[in-house]
Amino acid sequence: MDYQILALDLDGTLTNSKKEISAPTLEALIEIQQKGKKVVLASGRPTQGVLPLARQLHLEEYGGYVLSFNGGRIIDCRTGQAVYNRSLPSGVAEPLTRIIGNYPGLDILAYLERNLLSAFYPNQYSQLESFINHMPIIQADDFTAQIPDQPNKFLVTGEPDLIQAAKKEVTEYFRSYLSIYCSDPFFLEIMPPRIDKAHSLLRLLTSIGLTADQMICCGDGYNDLTMIETAGLGVAMANAQPLVKERADYVTRSNDEDGVLHVIQQFMQ
Repeated sequence: MDYQILALDLDGTLTNSKKEISAPTLEALIEIQQKGKKVVLASGRPTQGVLPLARQLHLEEYGGYVLSFNGGRIIDCRTGQAVYNRSLPSGVAEPLTRIIGNYPGLDILAYLERNLLSAFYPNQYSQLESFINHMPIIQADDFTAQIPDQPNKFLVTGEPDLIQAAKKEVTEYFRSYLSIYCSDPFFLEIMPPRIDKAHSLLRLLTSIGLTADQMICCGDGYNDLTMIETAGLGVAMANAQPLVKERADYVTRSNDEDGVLHVIQQFMQ
């Protein structure tokens, strides 16, 4: 198959344990773009947290895309304009904050332009999200009053056992009104209904005249499952969650062993 587009999760996939793109992988990604292939950085991160890597890969020069908020927004790097954007329904923050407040130790994060807004007290996982995205945390005085208009997502953070208990209650409360899933055992994504990476990638493919069969998707986490299952070639990293590896068409090397580079060499060069 002549694959024309490569969609990459970031953390645990494109970046290594130091949150860096290795030099050989960077060089290979530049090379395939020079040959006309498209690259999409597909992440649960906010847009602000993805843009530094997009600039490193020169996506603005080669017409690549940033899919952020797990598919809530897609940016055309060449123009800087959103080609797709979905926000949460109004009225979600108040009941979500009430439910999560019953689980001491959990936190909720909202995404401001350059900061994270913490509803309760920033736990170690909120601090991890801050570190990953280079976005300082602001402690909210009144979370529901301070959140931005039309947020793309909220992130609940905390110990995995508490996350699972809260996930059950939040899912029962909102039902099909929201998309609710874990990207990691300690991150619970609160998303607009029917939004995930695959849904938004299919919208992008239609707009640029490509099909899912022409796409390779690489990932490691639960939030990568839909795009891996949808792609012409769905790739799991060696360090991926067991379910992700089970559903993938191909398992590459780990993110610390240039797994993305191996995929490019095997299928795109």
